[in-house]
Amino acid sequence: MQRINEDIKNGKFKQCYLLYGEEAYLRKQYRDRLKQAMTAEGDTMNYSYFEGKDISVPAVIDLAETLPFFADRRVIVMENSGLFKHGGEQLAEYLQKPAQSAYFILVETEADKRSKLFKTVSSKGMAVEFPVQSEATLKKWILGMIKKEGKQITEPALHYFLEKTGTDMENIRKELEKLICYCMEKDAIREQDIEDICTKRVSSHIFDMINAVADKQQKKALDLYYDLLALKEPAMRILVLITRQFNTLFQVKELKAKGYDNKIIGQKVSLPPFIAGKYVAQASKFKTSDLRQALEACVEMEEAVKTGKIKDIMSVELLIVRYSA
Repeated sequence: MQRINEDIKNGKFKQCYLLYGEEAYLRKQYRDRLKQAMTAEGDTMNYSYFEGKDISVPAVIDLAETLPFFADRRVIVMENSGLFKHGGEQLAEYLQKPAQSAYFILVETEADKRSKLFKTVSSKGMAVEFPVQSEATLKKWILGMIKKEGKQITEPALHYFLEKTGTDMENIRKELEKLICYCMEKDAIREQDIEDICTKRVSSHIFDMINAVADKQQKKALDLYYDLLALKEPAMRILVLITRQFNTLFQVKELKAKGYDNKIIGQKVSLPPFIAGKYVAQASKFKTSDLRQALEACVEMEEAVKTGKIKDIMSVELLIVRYSA
């Protein structure tokens, strides 16, 4: 990120940038910053945007070879093309020696570092990864925005806010905007404010539901399920998320048994360290054999729904009743 900032500050740009990684908010931020720095405001003649896996690479190359109209650069943005996983050889070949006026901003969630296209962009331009940010980085970012609004927040409230919003920076930004407006007349943001105004993620509902199942609180688990249905969440999607939750808990349980700490466990199952601890605690409430059986039962229920043997809403109810009894 620092290297991109330096290029923008100096006005000296590489001919191709790859912005990739799980953090969509940062990908979009730097995509837009590069675009604004490399094109004149309102210049639609020399800026082109392509998205999706059906992008015609020959058409993009033809466009790149076209001289810009009263400008120094022709800027081409390609997003979610999938070319960094397969099919990017033709573009890689072109980027070895592109037209001097052609500049590419390539944006992807995933990129295979072994691909020819990735290696070409890395050597001829710049590849920057935007992973899920650490707890410390997110807290610093949030505190900066809160301080800018002249407000304060305690460490426990900040931690609760992150638990509520998750690590997605776009979601954090939206929820923080709501929270600051809600606390307009207050000097400090408190946990009750967060509880009152911040939207609880579906994944948090699922986590709480499985906690209730583990604690044999059947009514609570069912109530949480009905809350999700009331929020118009499809029963099949809830079933998929429950399956994913049990799968993650099963992996966490096995990794913990092998002696890994929470940080390593988080890395191996793609969970931030401060959330990994909660998963370790939840997994400890189950036997490994129970988690395996629950996972198998979820798969069987999904198949039963798809083959018409059982209704989707009832399938989740039966799972909850079975494992919270």
